[in-house]
Amino acid sequence: MKDIHEVLRQKQARYAELGKQIEALQQAAEKLREVAPLLAESDDEDNAVLTEVDEASPAPDTMAAKAGAANTGTPRAARSTAPRWP
Repeated sequence: MKDIHEVLRQKQARYAELGKQIEALQQAAEKLREVAPLLAESDDEDNAVLTEVDEASPAPDTMAAKAGAANTGTPRAARSTAPRWP
């Protein structure tokens, strides 16, 4: 049987850790609220740049045809779809 004082100490430590994490998340949310209007202002400029890039890039059909022609060799082994961490 566990000592109740040890369990209480562990629970309090976990509670304090969660409190710090909550505070950090609240600070991050504040920062994001400050930055969001700036991102919204530059979003119009970004869309204009993306439109220019889309107009300059080749059509998707020609890109798919090139990719299909390049893959005529032997098939590769299937890659794992599991996320890889650095």
